[in-house]
Amino acid sequence: MTSELLHAKLKENFGFEKFRPNQETIITTIFSGRDTLAIMPTGGGKSICFQLPALLLPGITIVISPLIALMKDQVDSLKTNGIAACYINSSQSAEEQQFYIDNLKSNNFKLVYIAPESLSYLDNIFNQLTISLIAIDEAHCISSWGHDFRPAYTNLGYLKNRFPSTPVLALTATADKATRVDIANQLNLKNPKIFVASFDRKNLSLEVRPALDRVKQIIDFVENKPNESGIIYCLSRKTTEELAEKLSNKGILAKAYHAGLDNKVRSKTQDEFINDECQVVCATIAFGMGIDKSNVRWVIHYNLPKNIEGYYQEIGRAGRDGLPAETVLFESYADVIQLQKFASEGLNSDVQLAKLDRMKQYADALSCRRKILLSYFGELVTENCGNCDICNNPPTFFDGTVLAQKALSAITRLQESEPLAVIVDFLRGSRNAYIYEKNYQTLKTYGIGADISWYDWNQYLIQLINLGYCEIAFHQHNKILLTPFAKKVLFGNEKVKLTTVVKKVIDKNEIKQEKAKTTKNSLFEILRKLRYEISKDEEVPAYVIFSDAALRQMESLKPTNDKEFLAIDGVGKAKLEKYGSEFIDAIAYYEKVKKANKTKVKKESNTYKTTLELFKNGYSIEEIAGKRNLGQTTIISHLAKLYIDGEDIDLSQFVSDEEVKQLHNAQIELEYPTALKPYFDYFEEKISYDKIRIGLAIVERNK
Repeated sequence: MTSELLHAKLKENFGFEKFRPNQETIITTIFSGRDTLAIMPTGGGKSICFQLPALLLPGITIVISPLIALMKDQVDSLKTNGIAACYINSSQSAEEQQFYIDNLKSNNFKLVYIAPESLSYLDNIFNQLTISLIAIDEAHCISSWGHDFRPAYTNLGYLKNRFPSTPVLALTATADKATRVDIANQLNLKNPKIFVASFDRKNLSLEVRPALDRVKQIIDFVENKPNESGIIYCLSRKTTEELAEKLSNKGILAKAYHAGLDNKVRSKTQDEFINDECQVVCATIAFGMGIDKSNVRWVIHYNLPKNIEGYYQEIGRAGRDGLPAETVLFESYADVIQLQKFASEGLNSDVQLAKLDRMKQYADALSCRRKILLSYFGELVTENCGNCDICNNPPTFFDGTVLAQKALSAITRLQESEPLAVIVDFLRGSRNAYIYEKNYQTLKTYGIGADISWYDWNQYLIQLINLGYCEIAFHQHNKILLTPFAKKVLFGNEKVKLTTVVKKVIDKNEIKQEKAKTTKNSLFEILRKLRYEISKDEEVPAYVIFSDAALRQMESLKPTNDKEFLAIDGVGKAKLEKYGSEFIDAIAYYEKVKKANKTKVKKESNTYKTTLELFKNGYSIEEIAGKRNLGQTTIISHLAKLYIDGEDIDLSQFVSDEEVKQLHNAQIELEYPTALKPYFDYFEEKISYDKIRIGLAIVERNK
């Protein structure tokens, strides 16, 4: 099979000009008839490795897939690209199943997706089919060494025995060396060629945060991303429900998802998320393997994951379209204890505990996080990534011996009987009811750290826990206990190095700019709305029509004809014929409106210029309004805009310095509202709208 033919089929059927790393080599290996094991990160393009060969091979490709939703997504996507495919599973009626089986026997489909539990549906017709390729997706499910053991997969080894001359392609996103060997052995692969793609997902930012008031942190995070889909992974079913409720109470479209919910509820939630009708899913790890949604823009881990394989696969569900995506992991020591308990009670406890230790080391790391992840999968890099919290805010070390002595002394004075929050209050000399009830204010070291903020003390104590000088007794109401190492600091000469606390400050202007990017009038949002309407008509997920990456490229290149539209990544022949004219028309209309708006702006610029000339010639607001036949409020708005744009005009006659200061303070307290009424209400109608408008213009220019 020539490279030219493969590239031609790639563009014609899938809309891509070039292969991603390893794809073409894997496909060539399949055509040679050799068994193959491919480890490719989520979003790395695994599906193309069997979907493209299926088009060129003479018979049928069987795809073993673990979840019904995943099958439906991939079949919908294939149909949108003009490729004949179907799935057979227990969700269908007997009549539907027979319809697809009859069509398979008539060679009307090139691919059939089926769950391992449903293979029996094909047993009776295997001898009537020409099976050219068997693809086993999520192959880690077969391995007891993997992180998602699934018993039904263990029977799949018989397929190679039954079809010894048919190549088998096993695919998974994450598998260490032991898991790879186990997969190959259990599937009876014959001398498989093993491909391990780069795990470097450069578009994913990596961040770890302490689990301090994480619900508020999450709400702030999500509210700043109003049109972006995301997943929040939680350790318990209860947490998913509580968190979803808290987000919903803030007006965020969020739902819980876990194995304890009714099947219909889970399916409805998953469908709504896939179809952009639900912004956030708060889920256990039961959610995700069946999600082929390419426009997930962020993933949050509410709890520490149990191993790096699972963590990397879960964050890999963000940014599958290649656009920038964010990941945030909250670290809590209560999670560590709970996960240690789970691991010690499960299969291969020693291995699982060791993997949990590696996960904790990653979360505690003070070096480039991407380098740690890549080295875990055997991929060594020398350069820092520049896209993780450590690279963006490198820690600064200082001699923290005195701080450590103060903290450890406080723990001693409190007789190792209090949790972290009380120790911080004690160090800071807080005068709350609990401190006074316990008479802690009478102890010698009370208030010894009053000059350090509550947040900073909290972080320093967490660092001391990480360094092993103290520990949390979770079984004793989270008391902080000293370890033997503490004596070396308190009574020996051991020095303690701590890192400077860097608190992430949210820049309000940054937020406003970020929200401006997704304004409803932008071309991207117009195309996104068109995509959504088409997806509703066709009853498929929006990203099946076009990915966010394709829409961003359309926004940038603004194609005006079929040839230019076909040059967009993800646009093949079938999609051009189906959707090309609608999207090209939408882009043309946007450009027409934009041109009209420019003409309007030019006219507005002239009207501002006239107001400016009259004002500089000494005319009052009332006189200018009369001369121009405009309202006084309009003239005030002209002057405010001119001042912001840098014109040298004196506005002090309209508003005092004190009123400007009050408006600035109100702006911060009200969290930068864009309307004037919140200010008017804030000042109980004592400052007029005109003064507010002028005052805010002065504040804006003086930033």
